[in-house]
Formats: sequence, C-alpha cells, structure tokens
Amino acid sequence: MEDFLHDIDTLTVHFALAAVLLPLLAFLINIFSPDKKNKTSGWISTIAILLSCFLSISVFAKVWNTDHTVHQKLLWFTIGETKLYAGVLLNNLSVLMLLLVNLIALPVHIYSIAYMKNDEYYSRYFAYLSFFCFSMLALVVVDNLVLFYIFWELVGFSSYLLIGFWFTRDKATQANKKAFIMNRIGDMGLLIAIVIIFTLFRTTDIDTLFGSKEYIKQSFIENGYWQNRFLGPDQIWDPSQFEEISNKIPAIWQYIACGGIFLAVAAKSAQFPLHTWLPDAMEGPTSVSALIHAATMVAAGVFLLGRVYPMFNGTELTVLAIIGCFTAFMAATIALTQNDLKRILAYSTISQLGYMVMAMGIGAYASSLFHLVTHAFFKCLLFLVAGIVIHQMAHIKEDNGLDIDPQNIQFMGGLRKKMPFTFIVAVIGGVALIGLPLTSGYLSKDSILIQAFEWSDGRSWGYKLIPLLALLTTWLTTFYVARLIVKVFFGDLRLKHLKPGISLHISDGGWLYKLPLALLAICCLFPLFSSNPVSYDHAWLITGFPHNAGLEHGTDYHTFIPVGVNILSILVIYGAYAMYERRKSNPFPQSGFFFGLSYNEWYFDKIYDQIIVKPLITLSRYTFWFDRRIIDGFIGMLAMTGIFLSKVTAWCDRHIIDGFIKFLIMIVRAIGNFARRFQGGKVQYYLFSMLAIVLALFIFKTLFW
Repeated sequence: MEDFLHDIDTLTVHFALAAVLLPLLAFLINIFSPDKKNKTSGWISTIAILLSCFLSISVFAKVWNTDHTVHQKLLWFTIGETKLYAGVLLNNLSVLMLLLVNLIALPVHIYSIAYMKNDEYYSRYFAYLSFFCFSMLALVVVDNLVLFYIFWELVGFSSYLLIGFWFTRDKATQANKKAFIMNRIGDMGLLIAIVIIFTLFRTTDIDTLFGSKEYIKQSFIENGYWQNRFLGPDQIWDPSQFEEISNKIPAIWQYIACGGIFLAVAAKSAQFPLHTWLPDAMEGPTSVSALIHAATMVAAGVFLLGRVYPMFNGTELTVLAIIGCFTAFMAATIALTQNDLKRILAYSTISQLGYMVMAMGIGAYASSLFHLVTHAFFKCLLFLVAGIVIHQMAHIKEDNGLDIDPQNIQFMGGLRKKMPFTFIVAVIGGVALIGLPLTSGYLSKDSILIQAFEWSDGRSWGYKLIPLLALLTTWLTTFYVARLIVKVFFGDLRLKHLKPGISLHISDGGWLYKLPLALLAICCLFPLFSSNPVSYDHAWLITGFPHNAGLEHGTDYHTFIPVGVNILSILVIYGAYAMYERRKSNPFPQSGFFFGLSYNEWYFDKIYDQIIVKPLITLSRYTFWFDRRIIDGFIGMLAMTGIFLSKVTAWCDRHIIDGFIKFLIMIVRAIGNFARRFQGGKVQYYLFSMLAIVLALFIFKTLFW
C-alpha cells in the first residue's frame, strides 16, 4: 500500500513539474526564434500554458483536501556537514496557487495574441510572458527557502522585463527601474530572514519549518533569546539533553526576521511604504498588467505570508493588520480622484491586497487566501476590459488626429453603445470588486469584514478602528468603481464635445478578446466557489484552510455587516451615477487639502523624492566629485610623483651611475694605454725603464729617508 501511495505521489510530482516546465520550454523556443514577429510564438506559449493548466487541475484534484502533503526531494549539494535538498512540496496552498496562476495566465495569453499582434517584438513578448509564468509556477511548488528565494528573484526580474517591454518609452524604463529597485529592498529583507532562520533551525525546508513538523512553533523566546529545541531535521528534542541540543540566538533576531519577511511582502504585494512602484508599472502592456495584478507578482507576497504564517506572533500579526488596513484605506482614497483608467485599477489592486494582508493579521488566514483567488479573476477581467477600451480610444485618436491620452476617462463615455459585450463583463467585474451579492467578491470580502469585527470584540477601542476603517474602505471602493463604470460607459462620448465631427470605428473586438472576458466573467460569480450565494462558510476554499483560530462564528455580524454594507453600497452607486451621468452638481470640492491629498497620491512620490531620491542623488554627486577630484586627484598625484621620480632616477642612472662607470672605464683605459707603451718588445726600452725606476727609488730614499 505504501509503495502504491508513493507511486501516486511520484506521478503527481511529475505532473506538477511538467506544469512548471512547459512555460519554460515555450520561453526557450520563442527567445531563440529568429523572427521577432513570428506569429506562431503566441500559440506556442498559449498551448504550453493550456497544457500546464490541465496538469495543474489534475494535481489539484489529487492533493486538495486529502490531508496528505506530497513532498519529494533530492540532494542538491553539500557544504561541510550541511546538506541542502531540492524538491517539490504540494499541499493545499501550493496546489491552489498552481491552479490559480494557470487559470489566470491562460485567458491573458489568448487575449495577448490579438492585443499584441501588431507589435514589433511580438515573439519576445510571449517569450517574456512564458518566463514570467514559469517563475511564478516554480515559486509556488518549491520546498525550501533557498529555491524559493531564487524563483522570488526570477519573478521580480521577469516583471522588470515586462514592465519595461516598450523600452523606447522613457516612462516605461523609469517604471521598471523603480519596480526593480523597490523590490530589491524587499528581497534583501527576505534574504536576511532566510539566513536568520537557517542559523537557528539548521534547515531551509519549508515543510519541516512551517508544515508537518512545524519547527517554528517549537521555538520560543525566553531570557532574551530565541531558542529552538532542534538543531536539524533529524534531531528530536530530549528534555534531559536540552542544554546540549538546543540552539539559540538573541531574541532581537526573531523580530528582524519577521521584519525582513514583511519587507518582502510589502515590496512584492505593494503595501505601505513600498507600494509606489505598482501604479507606475502600468507602462507595460495592459495584458501584462492583468497578469501582474491578478495572480503572479503581487500575489507572491500574500503567498509568502501564507507559507511562513506560523512564524508571526500576536504582536507581529497586529502590526500586519494595521499596515494592511491603512494600505487598503489609503489606496482607495487615491483611486477616488484619478483619471487614468489603469491607474485607478492599480490603486484598487493595492487596496485589495491591503485587505488580504489585514486578514492575515487578524487571523483570517483562509479568508485572505479566498480573497486572493476571487480578486484574481475580477481584477484580471477589469484590466483586460481596460485594455480593449484603451485600444479603441487609441483608434479614435489615430483616425481623427487627436492629441489626447487614450487612458484618460475624462475623454470617454457612452462606450456601452458601441461595445455592449465589453460593458456587460465590465459591470460584472466591477460588481464583484465592490462585493455585491451573487458575486465571488461578496463572499470573500464579507468574510474578511465579518471576521475583522469578530477579532476586535473584547479589545480596546484602538483595535476597533481596523474593522471600521476596512468598512469605510468598502464604500470608497464602491464609489470609485461606480465612477469608473459611469464615466467610461454611460452618457455620451466626451470627445464629441471637443471634436463634434470625429468618426468612430470601434467595437468589442474578435473572439480572441471576447473568449477570455467571458471565461473570467463566469469565474466572478458565486457558483464557482459556493453553492450558497450569501454565506462564505459554505465556500470550498474556506474549508481547505482551517486557520481562522480565535475567531467566533455565528455572531450577529454575519447578518448586520452584509446587509449594512450592501444597502449603503447601492446608495453610493446611485449617488455616483446621478453625479456623473445625470450631470448633477458634484458635492465634493475639486480643490483643497483632501482633494490634493488624493489627487497627488498622498504625496508619497514627492516625499520619497525629497527625503530619499534627491539626497541620494546629491550624495552621489558629492561622492562622484570626491572620487573624481580627491581620489582620482590623489591617484593622479601619485602617478605624477611616480613619473617624476622615474625621470629623476633615469637621469641619475644615465648621468651619475652610467657617468661614474664611464669615468672608471676611461681611467682603466688610460692606465692600460699608458702601461701598454712599456710593452713595446725592445730591450733598450726595458733597460731604460728599469734604470728610471731605480733612479726614482734612489732619489725618493735620499730625500725622505
């Protein structure tokens, strides 16, 4: 029986690996394609992701809610006595994300075939898209933190390539650099956390640390130290040998590790204070935005929280709840006044991610992941709708020679008449984002709100601000979504007021546009997640994660919150419709402090520019000046001194040393020439010389002796 189960697990692992590697194969085929406009590249990537989707469905069916974790690994490398294994870990969380990434990537690929058909670098686009999917799919199934970090970096790198895909545009290159740099901050935090965890636990195996063995839960802080009862995966705690086999580090490192993980989450999932890169990332193709905002890059941060969730204690979870709630509220207030269609949706994504992080913080683990999944479908749908709308507005701009921004909703209006299908699916996606009944968003968002109020019960008034602020955020979300839908699809096309004679040749597009939108719209409705449209407790996804510990169930909040939220949401929708479609007076001032705060995105970019960017640029200039003038000057002076000394030594060598040697040579030569005269070979000269010497000696002796 065990052999049979092992064979089943091996087959499941092989399916999972195939699902991961198929997009990589598509990337390799497309990246080496000699034709940049090779139209088959789109179908190669799409077929690869389609097969990967089927495989992930099979893996999901074999693992989901079976109470059986599939974990197989092989020895990767050894350093000293440390062995590092590489393998695949399949549990409810990983198979859910494996399926979700493929289900979102598939319609994006189909849509991209039409959306990017005239692009100069068509083949390269699909190569990057496949590589992006491969990186994310691998991230969700790897079984140790080292491999996790590698693919975490690859997700960031591939997003850098896609955000700056149109690299000839200055805004695109600035946006991908901004995203890359801000994510490096988070990546450093994650790397530090991994090093700290390995130092204490001597392993990076995710299942050992956070899964079946839960080493993290066995650790504790005592006497100023973070202590672990295990030294390695093969050692078991023995109370009699505690002092010998326990490992400990100063307690501050536990907080640093959790802080590092939060930095990683904040960077990838665009949470305060590292959220400002995501709105700028809209410079990439809209289909890329749909994938990034739905189930890949920004989802990676929440997925990381889900992986390491047992590591956070009560205080740290409360900090997560506060930051998530603030991020949700802040981003929603910014979206109220933005006019760029994609930027509104970008801040909506930041706000919804804030809900997910807040849910993790209040202990609503399952609800956070539930909202991650539901949000992926309706946000992907809304971005693909935005792509079609922008595409059609660009046609109007080109056909009539207009100087407008095709993403500005102030120039739109009345598009439901020309694009009825796009309008219908946009309304479905918008209603799901608002969280009205009969949608998946209703189930997941209400589950977070209800549990937020349950979490705050029995706590001080400060804790109650979190659910109240989250509740206010839902109505802000309702307003900006209603504003977007009304200004884009209702009324008359505002461009006609500027240019009455413009011609319109726009439509919903072909089946490559409509099919992905239809699939995503269906997934925005409640039947995909629950047979009961008004109770999240019946959702199959909630039952797969029994982590809502400490939260009460069956309270009055389950009635009052949904009823109150949705009644007021309907009133807000009507108010937005009356304000923007019927042209009634706008009660909100279009100037002043609060409008400026929202319109200027809470001045975060300006603040960062003033306190971080400009000082760094100034410091860089000074260090450049110091390097060029002082360091290079000193090195140049040393070089000149060396050259001078070399010239001096050359002169000394040539004139003093060589001169002295030449002088000696001259003396020796003169003596030799003089002595040579006495060797003439004539006897009379020899006798004369001897007589001269004898006379000289006689005279010398007579005079001095």
